[in-house]
Amino acid sequence: MEPEAAVVSRALYVGRWRVDVTERPGVARLVPLAVLARSIGAALVAAGAPAPASIGLILADDAELAGLNAVHMGKDGPTDVLSFPLLPPSAVPGQPGASARPRGVGVEFALPPGRRLHLGDIVVSVERAIEQAEAGRGGQTGDIRWAPADELRLLVTHGALHVCGWDHAEPAEEASMRTLEQKLLGR
Repeated sequence: MEPEAAVVSRALYVGRWRVDVTERPGVARLVPLAVLARSIGAALVAAGAPAPASIGLILADDAELAGLNAVHMGKDGPTDVLSFPLLPPSAVPGQPGASARPRGVGVEFALPPGRRLHLGDIVVSVERAIEQAEAGRGGQTGDIRWAPADELRLLVTHGALHVCGWDHAEPAEEASMRTLEQKLLGR
């Protein structure tokens, strides 16, 4: 019997953020983890996320995302990225209703020394990123053909913005989010 592949976890520091990356067994590594961490860090800076803080990134497959999609979104089948923010959007500066000091940060709630506020988690299907890119259905708009590595960078950026309260349910929100994503990706 072959031993089961181990989950790989690493903490990467980008500016004032710690990105806790978990790679599930069998998931392709399309780009160095440091590149993904920098993409997340850039999104956190652009969104005005409170710092210092941590954020989780889980690189998974379609099966895991399908399960999470069913449980948390009530939808069948896999999706490319899901975000699980732990702070309300009003806690992130720059979002509607945000206060100058996020609730639970600073005076209202003092973390123990050496601890960071955890912003939330992003779970990405690397399998879906590859398929969407190769089929020309990437870019979150479903009409961009580019390398799977570019699609993965977009998905982690997209997920980080969601953790910070960005959304795309309304046309104006979507236009703003897409514009920021493209700026962050240097496109």
